[in-house]
Parts: sequence; C-alpha cells; structure tokens
Amino acid sequence: MPPWVLAALALAASYLVGAVPFAFIVTKAVKGVDVRTVGSGNVGATNASRVLGRKWFMVVFTLDFAKGAAAVLLFALLPGFADDDLTRMRMACGFTSIVGHVFPVFLGFRGGKGVATGAGVLTALAPVPALCAFGAFGVTLFLSRWVSLASVVACGVLGPIAWAYGTPGEIVVFCTCVGALVILLHKKNLARIAAGTEPKVFQKKDATHA
Repeated sequence: MPPWVLAALALAASYLVGAVPFAFIVTKAVKGVDVRTVGSGNVGATNASRVLGRKWFMVVFTLDFAKGAAAVLLFALLPGFADDDLTRMRMACGFTSIVGHVFPVFLGFRGGKGVATGAGVLTALAPVPALCAFGAFGVTLFLSRWVSLASVVACGVLGPIAWAYGTPGEIVVFCTCVGALVILLHKKNLARIAAGTEPKVFQKKDATHA
C-alpha cells in the first residue's frame, strides 16, 4: 500500500477514534441523560462527573485519554515510514484525534475541550514533560479546585518544560501548539474565573459552566 494511502487512512481512523464521545455514551448509559443538555453542555469528563458523581470523572477521563494515546502509539506498528516521518505521522494523528474529540461527527461537531484526549496524545509523544504538566495540574487543582484553571496551567507549562527537558524541537512546537489550542478553548472559563462565577471541582449543584 502506498505510504500516502496509509497516511490518509491513519488520519481518518484517528479522527473517528477521537470523535467517540465517551462522556455522552457513559452518561447516557448510566443515567439516561444527554450530557449536552445539562451543565455547560460540554462533552467531557468534568461535565459528566457533575451528572454521575466524582467517581465517574476518572472513568470518562481515562477513556478520552486512551483515544489520544492510541492515535499516537498504534503508529509504532506501521511499516513504510522512516523515523522522522513516523514522528510526524504520530503528531498528525494525535492532533487529528484531538480535533475529533472537539468536533465529533457523531454529535453534530459539538464535543469537549480536548484536555483528556490531548493529555493522552502528549503523554505518548513526550512522557516526562507530560508527567510534569500533570503535576502542575494536580497542584493547581488542589489549591484552586478549578479544573479549568488546572488544565490551562498544565497546558501553559508543557511547552517550556518539554524544551527544558531537551525534547526534539518539532515535538516542543507541537506541545506548545496543542497547549495553546486547549487554552483558547477555555477562554470562557477564564472569563468566569475572573468574574468569580466559575464552579469548583465536582460541584453538582448549579453546574452550569464546566
């Protein structure tokens, strides 16, 4: 099979895997609720946890994380790519899976904000910087109890940490760009934090802004 055909199929598969709306599926299966009709309507782990309870946050997060990691790691098995090309294909497929999560064809292109899926992609590409970013996420979440702020901080430090760790330049750029995209998708959350109206983590009451 020509490499360009293989690449096109890989990108299409990555998008479709990324587009699987686990927050919607799990919330519908457990509670019979369409997650898009409650809280913020965001198809992600935080909004799902406000419907199902905090124990389901990690279930949905892990499933979304796995989508991104799978899109990157499965291409270690592909024949026909030189190492540099394989790295670029992994980045391309990882990014496409994030696009699938944010704009899922199965839900009319209305999805989540890419945090968990992006975390899976970046962990597969740059595990040590991603682990440090998870640390920043955890500290910020503990201090502020805002998932949105913790996500933004983790995305903001990821690129500089990857650079400081000596990660290859193209992956540093990729980490920075993905982080910037996720931060951009949280601009409304940041505005609510500034206004003092952003809900804290795992609040089920008046969950209108996740």
